[in-house]
This record gives sequence, C-alpha cells and structure tokens, in this order.
Amino acid sequence: MSWNPILDPTIPIGDAVDAIETVIVPRARDLGGFEVRRALPSAKRQMVGPFIFFDQIGPAELLTGEGIDVRPHPHIGLGTVTYLLRGRLHHRDSLGTDQWIEPGAVNWMKAGWGITHSERTDGDVRQTGQSMFGLQTWLALPKAQEDDPAAFVHTPKADLPVLEGEGKTVRLILGRAWGETAPTPALSEMFYADATLAPGAAIPLPDDQEDRGVYILQGEVTVGGQTFPEGRMLVFRPGDRIGVRAGGQGARLMLLGGATMDGPRFIWWNFVASSKDRIEAAKEAWRAGDWTHGRFRLPPGDKDEFIPAPDT
Repeated sequence: MSWNPILDPTIPIGDAVDAIETVIVPRARDLGGFEVRRALPSAKRQMVGPFIFFDQIGPAELLTGEGIDVRPHPHIGLGTVTYLLRGRLHHRDSLGTDQWIEPGAVNWMKAGWGITHSERTDGDVRQTGQSMFGLQTWLALPKAQEDDPAAFVHTPKADLPVLEGEGKTVRLILGRAWGETAPTPALSEMFYADATLAPGAAIPLPDDQEDRGVYILQGEVTVGGQTFPEGRMLVFRPGDRIGVRAGGQGARLMLLGGATMDGPRFIWWNFVASSKDRIEAAKEAWRAGDWTHGRFRLPPGDKDEFIPAPDT
C-alpha cells in the first residue's frame, strides 16, 4: 500500500526529519478504487518510535468484480504490519508465503535485505465483493538488522492478548504494554494496540515507552481538555502521564510507539534505509530485473507482473 514519497512534497526525505507536532492530519490518496490515508511520515514528524509509515486503508465498499491489486513490489530496511478491521486481503511474497489475512489477525513481514510481495483481493472475494477497512504500518529496522534475511509471520486473532475492563477492550498487536506481550515478533522496544472504548471510557498510554501516539479510527477523544475527531494522529511528549477519554459515541483507537530509532531514515519509494547508499543499491537491483540470480525475486504465485521503479 504505497505511493512514491519523493513525488509528494509533504513527506520529509533524507535529513528533513522530526519536528515534534501534537496533531497530524493524514493525507489522502486514491490508489485505484480505494482510498489510503497516510499519517506517517508527515511534514512535521517522520517516525513515532519505529513506526515510519502509517496508512489507513478505506473504509471502502468493493463491488462484485472490483478489488485491490497491489502488484509485486520490493521492500528493504523495514517491517510491515497489516491489520484488518473488515474484509480479507491476499498476501504473497518472494519467500513463497501465500496467506490470506482476516480481521483481527496480524501479517508481519520483515523485509531486511530485500523482499517482494503483492496484496490483492482475488478469487471468491473478488467475485462477491466486500467491505474493506484496515491499517498497514511500516516499522524501520534497527541499523544492526537492516541486512537480515527476510521473514514472514502470521499471527491469528485468537493468539493476541486481549485486555478488558472499565468500558474498554484492548487487543495488543505488537510489542509490550499494560503488562502484556504480543507473540508477534518485535525487533525493538515498541507497542501497537487496537482499543475500543465505550462512551466516556478512558485509557492510559504506557508510561514506560519513550515515544507514544494515538490514531483515532472512529469517534472522538478528549485529551487535556481538548477534543479531537476521527482521522487524527496525536503524538505525545516522552515522560508525560497521558490518558485519552472517549466522547459520547465511544471511540476506536490505534495506540502505537516505542523507543526512538538509532538515527533518521532515508525513504525512496518502498525502501527505507539508514544511508543513501543502501537505497541506491536496492534501486539498481530492482531496475535490473534479474528475478533468478539478483537480489529480488518475484512471488512464486504472482510473478506475471510487477511495479516498475519510479523514474525519479
């Protein structure tokens, strides 16, 4: 789920990073039949903890015969977490993974040195149509793990910790928070959770995590006497004790954060790296198109087409 950052002047590239801002209003893009709203990176904030891209997919109604077709494309230097609220999405990658993701489950893909994947709504799903609503987040890898082999892990919904009480239900997707640890692999200190709040219910943010943010999926929340509507990301200062309270209609939130990264990251297309040289090497490898002996392979079940690298 991506558009080219270097063609969007609002996205910081290279050394233009991290001016702290409290509220981020996502930018919307139509990616061919469905809308993606991107909160990270923004003009004022590149990352929240390791989270460097944060995309809301939909909500969208895909009619019979319509669907999502994100053709095979490459990644380096990041991990992707795909989490759906409604709908199903078919993931294939160059490791040979062939996995449908369904609401509440987690697809975790570590790109490392390099991986290619596609995301589609095909088969019976395309024939019947569906409602699609979800999130895809990208996490920058620590420098020591940028050249690791690629990996993929699928975690079913039933395996994720759920905390309930006082008008809130919280599913921990990734990392550690509120005394629980998710089984999904975490490569640095982080947390990522899906919280549903009843009207007037409040939830504290973990106070032992350095960077913390909240994305308002539905409803509205109040923080420090201010009210914020859905479609906003709130980023908080380290060390402050913070809680958010749902409005009169309740709220659904994504809570995220973790330790700040070991330096800024460069972004080009679907590549994230700690140096420009790493980006250039990956760019040349993808453009070479050597799917047999080169750095990148195409997914075995989806190798008839691919997304060419941008010209710029």
